[in-house]
Amino acid sequence: MTGAGVMDCKRALTEANGDKTKAAALLREHGLSAAEKKAHRTTQQGLVECYIHAGGRIGAMIEVNCETDFVARTDDFKALAKELAMQVAAQGPFCVSEDDIPSGTEGSPEELCLLRQPYIRDGSRTVQDIINDVIAKTGENVKVRRFTRFELGS
Repeated sequence: MTGAGVMDCKRALTEANGDKTKAAALLREHGLSAAEKKAHRTTQQGLVECYIHAGGRIGAMIEVNCETDFVARTDDFKALAKELAMQVAAQGPFCVSEDDIPSGTEGSPEELCLLRQPYIRDGSRTVQDIINDVIAKTGENVKVRRFTRFELGS
């Protein structure tokens, strides 16, 4: 259900006294702390993913990096890259993170920054939350380096 390891799930369920919702929240917190610990690691492997929306009028290309080529070839990492490319095509963010917003740019970070946007498949979570889930599963740092979005006629 969460994609976490069996023993991690068992520990979370024990700590949550069998409450699945609370256990899932505990696993997410664990994933966030794991992501913070790995944030300083170098990410020089990864892949470039493209997404073309039906009809060919909108497209996106994104570079997602990880630490090793082994992780870059996993289904979880490939699925993340695909989902992020779809997010860029659907929402049209301006930049990757708040650090990339030029001074004087109008708009909220939730609209402008890919990592702060609500995830298109689950509005209660951000894109960074989805990335943190993959970090927790793979045990490696994962970063979005850059992206571009194309829309016919603009």
